[in-house]
Amino acid sequence: MPRIVNWLLRLVITNPICMRLVTGGSRRTRHLYIRSGYLAVMIIALLISLLGVGQGSLQKLASAGATAFQQVAYLQLGMICLLAPVFMAGAIAQEANPRTWDILLTTPLNALQVVLGNLFGRLFFIMALLVSSLPLFAITQYFGGVPGRSIFMSYLIGAIAALVVGSIAIALSVSRQAGRRAVFVFYICVVVYLGLTWSIDRILRPGAPNQVTMMTPLNPFLTLEVLLNYANYHPPSAVEQLSLGWFKRMWFGAPAATFCWLGTVISVLLIAWSALFLRVIGERTGQIAWYRRLFRAGSASAKARPARRVWNNPIAWREASAKQNTLGKQVAKWGFVGLGVLIAMTLIGLIHTQTISLGTARSMILSVIAIEVGIIGLTALNISATAISQEREDGTLDLLLTTPLTPSYYVSGKMRGIVSFLLPMIAVPTVTLAMMAAYIGVDGLGVASGVMMTVTANTSTVEVPMVLPEGVIILPLVLTSYSAFAVMVGLHWSLKSKGTISSIIGAVGIVVAVTGVISLCGSTGGKTLGPIRAVLATISPITAVRAIVFPEAAIPDSLSESVAGSRITLVVASCIAAAVYGFVVYGMHKQMLGPNGRNFDMTVRRLSGTN
Repeated sequence: MPRIVNWLLRLVITNPICMRLVTGGSRRTRHLYIRSGYLAVMIIALLISLLGVGQGSLQKLASAGATAFQQVAYLQLGMICLLAPVFMAGAIAQEANPRTWDILLTTPLNALQVVLGNLFGRLFFIMALLVSSLPLFAITQYFGGVPGRSIFMSYLIGAIAALVVGSIAIALSVSRQAGRRAVFVFYICVVVYLGLTWSIDRILRPGAPNQVTMMTPLNPFLTLEVLLNYANYHPPSAVEQLSLGWFKRMWFGAPAATFCWLGTVISVLLIAWSALFLRVIGERTGQIAWYRRLFRAGSASAKARPARRVWNNPIAWREASAKQNTLGKQVAKWGFVGLGVLIAMTLIGLIHTQTISLGTARSMILSVIAIEVGIIGLTALNISATAISQEREDGTLDLLLTTPLTPSYYVSGKMRGIVSFLLPMIAVPTVTLAMMAAYIGVDGLGVASGVMMTVTANTSTVEVPMVLPEGVIILPLVLTSYSAFAVMVGLHWSLKSKGTISSIIGAVGIVVAVTGVISLCGSTGGKTLGPIRAVLATISPITAVRAIVFPEAAIPDSLSESVAGSRITLVVASCIAAAVYGFVVYGMHKQMLGPNGRNFDMTVRRLSGTN
């Protein structure tokens, strides 16, 4: 074999690191469960999307097939964006032991082989997920209305998005400035970036209705929308593009191609940077960061502090106060609170000065609160999924089990402490809705545009506030109970997982799958299932926010009958949803402990010493 061909093969296909990751990961039961769960969610989503398809003309079948494909394509892209950091978490976590890179550099592998092996060895599983769902998308071809080009372009967009996420993860790992907690930060950055670019696009759209914006090639969901919703979101016409320069013509005229090329270039640059600086950065390992020197972290003066008042449950106090009292966590939490309040005040200012219309304001409110809900959910999962496994790794759990604390007391304290820590964050979207409700209550202080909107629910025209004031009651009920559910899922995986990374991956996968399915049920079934439509519309925080901001889309039947009655129904439905979450949390707590805490004790003993 020619030497150049052998060299190229050893970069990816026969790369020892890539082969080790693929061979080892393919045999893991966890990866089998992830693939099976991914396909199960996709199949269920497609079936739910096709429930309303009955006998009709070929045109109706084609329209139903196109709608089902759009919903499943968006779901697949969302799951890829969320699962890509999961599979790349191993690369980020390698920094927890920086000598891993040093050992690899002593092998005959060059820096480029090390970087590409880690990248493509983990990307293989993401690409396998994409390929595994291809037969499912092929089924939509029986209905018609779905061009084959759209299917393959949606796959290409998902693959490029995964490549960019993977390249960033490898760069973080190579820099040795990340760590196990960086997995959570990585998730937050992905969610915030997608939500921020989507929100900016919604702000810019009124300036050019139905046309792409400068944000379109920067967001995979917006790029996919151009392919799937061309009639309502499309590039400028060919005549309009003639007056544009070559860069604008490429950026606005071909957003899908621009996204793919831009993602490829960014990935190549990150890979090149990682390969060039892999050895150089290793020489600086062990130096103290400037911000730690600034705050004297770890110094003798930081060891002494005043006595603290402990709650009745010391486990809950430790989880809510002591363990979360680090500088970074406090800055992140209160920074989130301050930024959320500032954004809410800014939105009210924009509405009052009539800088934005009420329709645009509703879209922005939905985007902001949805991003905040996503951050709260990921924070709950990150803290709870490491609450027990981290104590097992550092030996703290063995010490706690020698005390009179019972398993029930321990798990209940963990859940109470984590939820208490999350309460200030949960208050942020609630305060946002409260400020909007107060602004509506004073009739916008006499603003000319008013605070009421005329919307169409089914065939009726009704007048509703720009945001339902009842959201101040609905959202905290649903979001708090949902956070408790996410915390219990995280604690469950933290108990039975050997390490923190595996517990985070398992918890995030379960919660994302459950939330995706119930959100899909709430968004589609909320229109057609009669009396339980309001409960389905509030069963998930995302669909609850949608019902608060866009009730005509969430509960059109109820709204067309009675506006006041539908608002009361949503409040009652949120109480029912909170009660359902409460029963689920109680059942998970009992199952986690077993009779007299036997399951908890057996799991702890089985995994003791395995880290």
